[in-house]
Amino acid sequence: MILICDNYAHAIKVLIEREMKADGLLLDLGFSTEQMENSGRGFSFQKDEPLLMTYSRESKPVAEIIKEKTEEELANIIFELGGERRSRKIAKAIKAEKRITSSKQLADVVSRAVSKNYERGRIHPATRTFQALRIYANDELNNLERALKNIPQLLKTNGRAVIISFHSLEDRLVKNYFRDYKKEKIVEVLTKKPIEPTREEIKENPKSRSAKLRAIKKI
Repeated sequence: MILICDNYAHAIKVLIEREMKADGLLLDLGFSTEQMENSGRGFSFQKDEPLLMTYSRESKPVAEIIKEKTEEELANIIFELGGERRSRKIAKAIKAEKRITSSKQLADVVSRAVSKNYERGRIHPATRTFQALRIYANDELNNLERALKNIPQLLKTNGRAVIISFHSLEDRLVKNYFRDYKKEKIVEVLTKKPIEPTREEIKENPKSRSAKLRAIKKI
């Protein structure tokens, strides 16, 4: 076993350096509960922590991002990456604050900006905003695309790639790449439709509710 701490987008470099190809590739794109609860980096809107939301210490923290972005740029990030319909209202409220430095402060600003019966109480008002800012700060969609582009070079013949996504934008990327590789007769798609958690699994693990698993085999 070789343990390497790196971005999965760099997997091709890691394998080339070792003159290796993979029998199997598993990408679990889900956010780590451990990081959310214990990292102290502001991922959770239920805690009062420094507003970083970055996996790497080299990445620009969210506190700086929301300070530098214009109201329109911020609204676009929250809408496009979080699917938040009230993105303009939220962006306006964020920019109206002189300085936001903690996760609790940001969550409170977002909560005040939206209606009291937000999503009928099904999710916290800051859920989609936090998700969008985290995805943007860590360049998550571009990293996924870099990994997907390298799958044919990463896998041995008959090697399998399994990807579990938790966001519609991620799933769309995976679906489209797998479809294109199938057309090019590079892979066989093993999941005609994404595999989703059962009701029992969701009951035991509510965070699995949005998971979608897709798999391919290299021809």
